Amino acid sequence: ILVQTLRYRVKDASSLHFFRFCLYEYCNWKNLNIKKKSILNPRFFLFLYNSHVCEYESIFFFLRKQSSHLRSTSYEVLFERILFYGKIQHFLKVFVNNFPAILGLLKDPFIHYVRYHGRCILATKDTPLLMNKWKYYFVNLWQCYFSVWFQSQKVNINQLSKDNLEFLGYLSSLRLNPLVVRSQMLENSFLIDNVRIELDSKIPISSIIGSLAKDKFCNVLGYPISKATWTDSSDSDILNRFVRICRNISHYYSG
Repeated sequence: ILVQTLRYRVKDASSLHFFRFCLYEYCNWKNLNIKKKSILNPRFFLFLYNSHVCEYESIFFFLRKQSSHLRSTSYEVLFERILFYGKIQHFLKVFVNNFPAILGLLKDPFIHYVRYHGRCILATKDTPLLMNKWKYYFVNLWQCYFSVWFQSQKVNINQLSKDNLEFLGYLSSLRLNPLVVRSQMLENSFLIDNVRIELDSKIPISSIIGSLAKDKFCNVLGYPISKATWTDSSDSDILNRFVRICRNISHYYSG
């Protein structure tokens, strides 16, 4: 992954081959005094994975900036987009020459993208037909241009009005709330039935109850325990319990 990430940054092919050779010899060096576990550092590989993912996810920043009326600049310092803009221009040029009919999809997209725990969620207001086109366009772009292998069969398209979405501990769905409005025009009155769409989010509390029960604030069913059991605890002990619960909840919802 490190060599593949540097391949987009370093233009000298001989330097990349030399760097690959050094890494290969470094991993196979038996007389190295450093332990093998320190070489296979999971944090280092996680850093490489996130760096590689940011390469092909930067396409969404470009599309979002092109479509947003209030242009955000908060991510400008996080990504170097000089080389990336060259890729996008070349990509659009290929689309103009070979697929002029689908260029309109890239002019004004309205999309939201998020990645959490290995799951990628792409939300948009387009129709299911356009969503299928977006899926195949992005999969082909990542496979052919960024050397990232995706299986399109594992990419599911769900309508939030029919299916629930579980994300960050929340269970979100769209609820249709019927609303009846009585209107009167001159001497005639009539009823208008309107349907209002609301975002309904539910939070699973089983993990929160487990944390509270572990610190003896409540039982496993969620019922509070009498404060008489806290008479032997000092104020610092109670505060430490509370801080520990807040830390667990924060870690749960931050991934």
